[in-house]
Amino acid sequence: MNESAVKKIAVFTSGGDAPGMNAAIRAVVRSASYYKIECYGVREGFNGLINDDFTRMGPRSVKNIITEGGTVLRSARSLEFRTKAGRQKAYDNCRKHGIDGIVCIGGDGTFNGAKIFYEEFGIKVIGVPGTIDNDIFGTDNTIGYDTALNTAMEAIDKIRDTATSHNRIFFVEVMGRDAGFIALNSGLATGAIGILIPEKKDSIEDLFSTFERAEKAGKASSIVVVAEGEKLGNIYDLAKATQAGFPDYDIRVAVLGHIQRGGSPSCADRVLGSRLGYGAVIGLMAGKTNVMAGMQSNRLTFTPIDEAIKKHNEMDQELLKISEILAI
Repeated sequence: MNESAVKKIAVFTSGGDAPGMNAAIRAVVRSASYYKIECYGVREGFNGLINDDFTRMGPRSVKNIITEGGTVLRSARSLEFRTKAGRQKAYDNCRKHGIDGIVCIGGDGTFNGAKIFYEEFGIKVIGVPGTIDNDIFGTDNTIGYDTALNTAMEAIDKIRDTATSHNRIFFVEVMGRDAGFIALNSGLATGAIGILIPEKKDSIEDLFSTFERAEKAGKASSIVVVAEGEKLGNIYDLAKATQAGFPDYDIRVAVLGHIQRGGSPSCADRVLGSRLGYGAVIGLMAGKTNVMAGMQSNRLTFTPIDEAIKKHNEMDQELLKISEILAI
């Protein structure tokens, strides 16, 4: 490889934690070491840049973290970084340590902050998509999505056991913010009769029709998976409306919540984090900046951060159709 465009880099995690972030941190640190680049870990995201919380990291700094959920560098949302004065402090600290490249692991809020930082001060930045929501454009999957999806699937499987035992209807809310990827795929994988997601125009009439079809098919218990960003209403209102329409139903609500963010990352997330962490270092060395490293069709790609945060991955319409057919 030609001479590197960076000599000292920093890595941090920001926003919501996601399983596999530690794999990405590990890959950044060890790739930098391999290519003789100094690497610093920054604790608590942009706050760490502002508060000068930099730690020199080497291969042994990241031993055994690939199996751990969460992030060893911790994460935080920084109100101060939204101010010009806060960003100036962050830049001054980067200059003090000689940092000429930053790997930012997080979601669209993290990328937006990195973009502004680059535009104001010129420090090279590369984003690595770490969010369970899978809502970042420019990568087939985001770090943490696969683990969260499997966590949701396992929880819904357990809920189905009790639903079947008592002939109950369960409304199960999964995370994903304004994206329905977890809801669609976990719903399909667990045989839900209904899947409500923000990307699809749902109606209460369609939901009721789903229950009527289930009754005719002889189903005594059912699961409806609801994305937290569903526009039709929150899960409690949907359950209440269904109870009013079907007073004989025994209805329960389960909100899976932050359990989906935790736990040891899946094999897929460990590999993805490793590939993207390595890719971010390679990108910085090649002089790339203001881009996000992603995997598309099993190939490392770099997408302008502007596109990554403004565009959205489209929902697979075939999966939606399959979920409706198989729910009969």
